[in-house]
Amino acid sequence: MELRNIAIIAHVDHGKTTLVDELLKQSGTYRENQATSERAMDSNDLERERGITILAKATSVEWRGTRINIVDTPGHADFGGEVERILSMVDGVVLLVDAAEGPMPQTKFVLSKALALGLKPIVVVNKVDKPDGEPDRALDEVFDLFGSLDATDAQLDFPHLYASGRAGWCDKSLDGPRKDLSALFDKIVEHVEAPAQQANAGLAFSMLATTLGADPFLGRILTGRVETGTLKTGDAIVALSGDGTKIEQFRATKILAFRGLGQQPIDEAVAGDIVSIAGMSKATVADTLCDASVTVAIPAQPIDPPTITVTFGINDSPLAGRDGKKVQSRVIRDRLMKEAESNVAIKVTDTPGGDAFEVAGRGELQMGVLIENMRREGFELSISRPQVLFNDIDGVRNEPIEEVTIDVDDEYSGAVIEKITGVRKGEMTDMRQTNGKTRIIALVPARGLIGYHGEFLTDTRGTGVMNRVFHSWAPHKGAIPGRRAGVLISMENGSSVPYALYNLEDRGKFFIGSQEEVYVGMIIGEHTRENDLEVNPLKGKKLSNVRASGTDEAVRLTTPVRMSLEEAIAYIDNDELVEVTPSSVRMRKRHLDPHERKRHARTN
Repeated sequence: MELRNIAIIAHVDHGKTTLVDELLKQSGTYRENQATSERAMDSNDLERERGITILAKATSVEWRGTRINIVDTPGHADFGGEVERILSMVDGVVLLVDAAEGPMPQTKFVLSKALALGLKPIVVVNKVDKPDGEPDRALDEVFDLFGSLDATDAQLDFPHLYASGRAGWCDKSLDGPRKDLSALFDKIVEHVEAPAQQANAGLAFSMLATTLGADPFLGRILTGRVETGTLKTGDAIVALSGDGTKIEQFRATKILAFRGLGQQPIDEAVAGDIVSIAGMSKATVADTLCDASVTVAIPAQPIDPPTITVTFGINDSPLAGRDGKKVQSRVIRDRLMKEAESNVAIKVTDTPGGDAFEVAGRGELQMGVLIENMRREGFELSISRPQVLFNDIDGVRNEPIEEVTIDVDDEYSGAVIEKITGVRKGEMTDMRQTNGKTRIIALVPARGLIGYHGEFLTDTRGTGVMNRVFHSWAPHKGAIPGRRAGVLISMENGSSVPYALYNLEDRGKFFIGSQEEVYVGMIIGEHTRENDLEVNPLKGKKLSNVRASGTDEAVRLTTPVRMSLEEAIAYIDNDELVEVTPSSVRMRKRHLDPHERKRHARTN
């Protein structure tokens, strides 16, 4: 059977996963009466809740005698490590662009990776049925983007199609019949080169491992594309590291191929197939699995370096151990090391004390997803404020700069520009206005963006859209002011009392309600002034023997501000931590005892 390997790449929310759903339906992968869920490829709970793709996933469909392996990739820059590895498995890409938004920062990021590998994209202008869609403008912008990324003449001569993934049609022209996706299927078969199966079939077996998984029955599973030769179930193979060092020798106990949404065991994998192999105990991502006669490893794609670091520590608050079952540093370390093994964009290092671990990654969203997964698994953690990683280049201290693309209503653009360029040391590179909307493109230090997203949504009344992607390293830009307001800190242990909170409301806004567990050093609200203030949320009303009408009226409390995990991590200062358990997210001072806090403040 003929074979094609493609990846679908696009900016977040431009419709990749929805389009893959339709490809599966129209290729006959589902039975006619089969119950299917929306965005079938987003199988992870967090992906479904957030409506984003976090992990790259493969599937395959058959179209008129050709098997098409399709890889759905994440759209967020934070999960770029997934995209970079996946592109080495495919021979072509379908670049999806929203007809209204046009190319966005993530479009540029993934496209630059694809062009550098020599892949020839098929451009699909999606969502052309949106009322604000401008397909021709979007296509012109894509062409300009190809030019700015130094595409070759062959890559610039890209085929383009118009589509509505949700409506399930794709056509060569805007006034086409709008029936189905057959135009896209045909274009993939025609435009994407078939893997060099015949030429490579006679060589010894070799495959580069691109993703790592685990199966309760099969153990470790490595997925990748067979570069050369053939592999049969039970064959003895070796794993080589990037420098050609032999890691282990093992038998391929199972070979699994993608068929529809599932995987099926096959007896033989040939050059060009995307398959998963079981049987290894040590081999991991970026290693080469090959025949014993092969001595040179397949070069792996370089991965962009991490830009931020967060400290994961044990939970040592007075409420530790009440919610979670996994609280020891040894268990936390094992889980983080397992994550770093399968996710090449994350680096984990031990701290001198041994109770905490430095986790370096691409961004706050990536860290938030990891922490959220761990708390759902029963972990209790204390998390520090994200810190930016610096890089010494020729003796000069450099920091990561991000390219930020912001779409806001015209009336909010002034406030956003002032925050980005004034307070956060950014440089505006472009500004365009169309139909009451302003698009601002700026280069901003990554430090200045930590904790800015919540403020940005407040400034734009929740209507602004901000996207960011790593741009370059640049010399340190100087101090950037952090949070202006101080916090309200509990000075007692126990359950909060409504009367006490009511009497403290003029001191600031609260993060807790009544009858909630608090402890000494826990952050329970935000002060109206710049200094921190210790308050007593347990102070009850003094009893008297007078029982007059109206004396004991129920107090009405202002609704507390509830922060999500990411908001809390971005909100805290350097001397504060977020306590994360399976059922709650609390903020606290790093040093709970007030005397210890004062002593540390003096020494620092």
